[in-house]
Amino acid sequence: MFTLRARTLVFDIDGTLCFDGRTIDDRIFAAIGECERAGHHVVFASARPVRDLLPVLDGAFPAATLIGGNGSLVSVDSQVRARAAFDSAGLGALMDAVGQYEATYLADGLWDYAYTGPAGHPIRGRVDQGGLAKMVDIAELPEVVKFLVVGASDMAALADIGRRLGLTVNHHLDEAIVDFAPGSTTKWEALSSLGVGEYVAFGNDINDFDLLRNAERAVRVGSHPGLHDVAQVTVAADPEAVAAEISLLAEAARAVVRVV
Repeated sequence: MFTLRARTLVFDIDGTLCFDGRTIDDRIFAAIGECERAGHHVVFASARPVRDLLPVLDGAFPAATLIGGNGSLVSVDSQVRARAAFDSAGLGALMDAVGQYEATYLADGLWDYAYTGPAGHPIRGRVDQGGLAKMVDIAELPEVVKFLVVGASDMAALADIGRRLGLTVNHHLDEAIVDFAPGSTTKWEALSSLGVGEYVAFGNDINDFDLLRNAERAVRVGSHPGLHDVAQVTVAADPEAVAAEISLLAEAARAVVRVV
């Protein structure tokens, strides 16, 4: 049995807790519930906007803090706010590149979104599953907090332009998408802004790198090579394995209480 100072648990969603894009296995929900009862505070930190976290969580853990859009959105006590948004010059330059490379995209505002990609793209099935928002033209979004390119004539060149613009860029080669966030926005940066210093983190993809690198205990779900150097523990991308690892955290918390 290991010991932990941290009493905050931070979970990525897709590929970490959710393996079908829509639901989380009851065993994982049960294990997280054990942790809450043992005194842990739960944070869900996702590339999804808060709007698209809610249907997957399905009403579970109403006291949890939500970080969406890779850190550009936060929800505390069910109050959603934007932490970061593209400025007009940066968004304009990105849209110029979108035109140059004939890109299609998903742009998220605080709640509503714009989408120009194909109806059958896998990402489309994850957008607004709860029917909570409206699809609008990007010009109708008061602010854009996240920009996901789902197709382009040259994804690598588009990603490079984003980096030169000073954006946070995550190029997911396995899904053939490029994720842009304003400035240096990351999940870890958002977590730090909420005053969380010590925590345990679960993640599966390169956008979880900083989150895992700064965790007291860093759990990689699956085998993404980009997380090899920051993960202390690796578990299979399987609900039973993930639930078992989460349950260990509840046992560690209860052990501390018994000692005290």
